[in-house]
Amino acid sequence: MEEPSTELLESYARLLDLVRTGEADTRPALSHRTGLGRTAITQRTTTLLDAGLLEEGELNPSTGGRQARTLRFRKDAGRILTAELGATGFIAGVTDLTGTVLTMRHCDCDIALGPEPVLSEVESTLDDLLAEVGATPADVWGVGLGLPGPVEFATARPSEPPIMPGWNNYPVRDRLSARYNTPVWVDNEVNLLCLGELRTPGLAKGDLLYIKIGTGIGAGISNAGRLHRGAQGCAGDIGHAAVSDDSTVVCRCGKTGCLEAVAGGAALARDGEELARSGRSPALAAALAEKGTITGADVTAAARAGDHHSVQLLVEAGRRIGAMLATMVNFYNPSIILLGGKVSGAGDLFLATIRETIYRRSLPLSTRELRIERARLGEEGGLVGAAYMVLDELFSVRHFGQWLPAGSPTGMPHMHTANGHG
Repeated sequence: MEEPSTELLESYARLLDLVRTGEADTRPALSHRTGLGRTAITQRTTTLLDAGLLEEGELNPSTGGRQARTLRFRKDAGRILTAELGATGFIAGVTDLTGTVLTMRHCDCDIALGPEPVLSEVESTLDDLLAEVGATPADVWGVGLGLPGPVEFATARPSEPPIMPGWNNYPVRDRLSARYNTPVWVDNEVNLLCLGELRTPGLAKGDLLYIKIGTGIGAGISNAGRLHRGAQGCAGDIGHAAVSDDSTVVCRCGKTGCLEAVAGGAALARDGEELARSGRSPALAAALAEKGTITGADVTAAARAGDHHSVQLLVEAGRRIGAMLATMVNFYNPSIILLGGKVSGAGDLFLATIRETIYRRSLPLSTRELRIERARLGEEGGLVGAAYMVLDELFSVRHFGQWLPAGSPTGMPHMHTANGHG
C-alpha cells in the first residue's frame, strides 16, 4: 500500500480529534468543521471505522433533510497504563482511550531505592489493576509515566534527577515497552499534572502555570493551551532556583539556597522536627513522640489546629513561594495559576499568603485578570495527564500512519510494532 502523504495524515488526525473531543459527531458536522466535501469525508471516516478507531452510533434527530448517523470514538477499544511517581510514593491507574481513569491505586514507595525495585513495584501494581478491569497486556495501547525530576522527553530518560539516585539516564522506555510490548512515553510529573488540567473540559485553558508543592516544588507551563516543555524537557524546574543566600541549608540536589530547600514539604518537615525537639511546639513534640519523625503533613495539621509556630513556618514558606511565582508572573504573564500537591492543601492561610505575595510583588497589568486557584483534579490529575500524553502521541501525525494500513479491526498490531520514540 502506498505511504499516505503528510497532508492526508494530518486530515485523518484532525477528523479523529474532532470526534474524540466531542466537537463533531456526524459526517456533515465534520465536513462543516474541516471544509472537506462529502465524498472525502465518507472515504476517510470509512477508513477510520475500518481501523477500529471510530464506530457508528444512533441516528441524529432530523433537523430537516436526511438524518445523519452519529460517529463515536471507540474509547473502550484499548487501555492506557499510567503512573505518577513522587518522592515517597506513586499512583498507578488504568484509563480508557479518552483519559478517563477506570481504576487507580496509591502505593508508598521511596523513589531513592532506585529504578529496578521501584519500577518492579509499579509494573506489579499495573498488572493487578489491568486484571481488575478485566483487561490483558494485549489490550494495552500505550504506557505513560511521570517522574519527579528532569526528563529528556525525546529519549524518555531521567537526567541527573536530584532526588532520584541511580536513575540518571536509566532506559525507562526500553524497559516498559519490552514488558508491555507497546509504545511508552515518560515526562516530568508536574508536566502531566498540568496537561491533565488543560485537557479536562471546563477546566483551565490558555496560558497556565501549574505549581506542585509537595515534598519538592515544580511547575508545569502551558502556552495557548499546549504544554511547554522547553528545549530539553526541563522547563518549569523552579524548585532549584536560588532564593536564599543561606549556605547552611543544603538542598537534596547538593546546592544551597534552593526554593525547595527552604519552602517545600521536606523543608517543613526539617524545620518542624527542630521545633518539636526544642519543645517550642508542644503539638509537634507530641507528634514526634508518637511517630519518631515529623513530616510536612504533621506541620500542616498542627497549623490547622492552631499551633502558632507551625503557622509561622507555613506563612514563611508561602511568602518564599509567592515571591518566586511573582517573578514568573512578571516574566510569563499567565492567565491562571493552579496550586496542587500535598502542601497546597495546607489551608486557606497558606494559599492567602502565596496570593498576597504574588499580587504585592507583580506588575499591576500582569495580575489584573490573573486567577490563582487550587488544582481541581486531585490525585488522579497526573494519571489523566499521562493518558493524554500517550493519546496525543498515538494519534499525532507522526504515528498516525501506523493506524491506516490496518488489516485488523483494532489496528493495534501495527501500533505494537511502533517504537514510540517521540
